[in-house]
Amino acid sequence: MPRPTRCRRIGSIPAYRSFSPDDVNPTDSVALTIDEYEAIRLLDKEGLTQEECAQRMNISRTTVTAIYDSARKKTADVIVNGKRLLISGGCCEYEPIEINQNIIEKRSTYMRVAVTYENGEIFQHFGHTEQFKIYDIEDGKIVSQQVIDTNGYGHGALAGFLNTVKADVIICGGIGMGAQIALSDAGITLCAGVSGSADAAAKAFAEGKLVSSSESNCNCHEEHSESEGCNCHCH
Repeated sequence: MPRPTRCRRIGSIPAYRSFSPDDVNPTDSVALTIDEYEAIRLLDKEGLTQEECAQRMNISRTTVTAIYDSARKKTADVIVNGKRLLISGGCCEYEPIEINQNIIEKRSTYMRVAVTYENGEIFQHFGHTEQFKIYDIEDGKIVSQQVIDTNGYGHGALAGFLNTVKADVIICGGIGMGAQIALSDAGITLCAGVSGSADAAAKAFAEGKLVSSSESNCNCHEEHSESEGCNCHCH
């Protein structure tokens, strides 16, 4: 019986999920898994050794070698043959982020909703939010709430931040496609394109009445190209 695959720890969730050559319209695509992306990030961008990379990803050095070799072959295929690169999937777990704040304990019966927050309103750019307001919901009612700081974490780390505070749902205004996929990878339900009072939105969600706005007002140029547009929506 084969040994089960050990999940690879990911320190930074990709903010950009697809790359295509400008001079051709690629008909084929190559899927780079998130753990392959992480190996490239740690080894080539951060300059870690394979042993250090293995410790960061919580896997063996031989597994790092195999992942990295696969990632390099896929990247070469994309560059040489003019294919589109897509980053998604893999057996991964996201590295917990240290939060130097006292977070209200979440009970097993609660649903925790996080809202991008600024001065009582829903902040309209997910990747630049400096605060979340978290609401615990039970039986259609808000039972506790708290404002927490993001401590400067941005696009690629916010999904991990929300996982650390045990958020089940995120309500926000504008959000780019890369961040949407990151939240999906982290198992967090997204309600985007929402504006106005954070408290009112959380209450409406608790009561099953939250409606997204017709426009998300997304200016997430760092998360996707202008040609992609914004695919914000409320699930």
